[in-house]
Amino acid sequence: MADQAFRAIGATTFLSPLPAVLVSCRGTEPGYDRNNMITIGWTGVVNSDPPMVYVSIRKERHSHAQVSQSGVFCINLTNEPLCRATDYCGVKSGRDTDKFADLGLHAFEVEGFGAPALAEAPLFLCCRVDRVIELGSHDMFMAKVEQVYVRDSLFREDGSLRMSDFELISYAHGEYFALRDRPIGFFGYSVAREDIIRRRLVEPYEKKEKTKPAGRRRIQDAPVRPRKNG
Repeated sequence: MADQAFRAIGATTFLSPLPAVLVSCRGTEPGYDRNNMITIGWTGVVNSDPPMVYVSIRKERHSHAQVSQSGVFCINLTNEPLCRATDYCGVKSGRDTDKFADLGLHAFEVEGFGAPALAEAPLFLCCRVDRVIELGSHDMFMAKVEQVYVRDSLFREDGSLRMSDFELISYAHGEYFALRDRPIGFFGYSVAREDIIRRRLVEPYEKKEKTKPAGRRRIQDAPVRPRKNG
């Protein structure tokens, strides 16, 4: 029998793992109209038709005012090469510094959309605020997804996505973790035939392992350029 001893640790938001995304935004008023990014862990899907997501942002954050002014934002998925940048954007304020310039990253402008995306992201969602729910420490911005953009190099020839090449990261109790480079299951695999399971979970990665160069490739973090105070 499994160990059934548990210890109560209090009412907390200990839900893990969480996505670690970069939300990019730009306000419309002077002092808020510079491109900005904030690291968000409080985010997720709230509806499928229409497609809707949410981000929860503390009221005192610079990005809170920017999203409130423009009514739009982009959710940029993050990967291993962006891990250091993801952390940096969570501890620095866009009120004090230009995070794109600090990190040597680039804003991607979507025509007709009032928020920048992150050009280095593997995928980003263009979101328009539908309603704001005032909670306690945070306000929840519920938004409709207007469009999703995925980097061309992440598509297979048949139009499907090579999710193992996204190199996505997650956040769990104060630490960042890389997702495995191959899935351990897929929706419906618990009732799928063995030949389907092998075709989906084994064969594609056997081929990949045969062509994989020796040694693990080095993860290239986005450089952080030091800035003077003031």
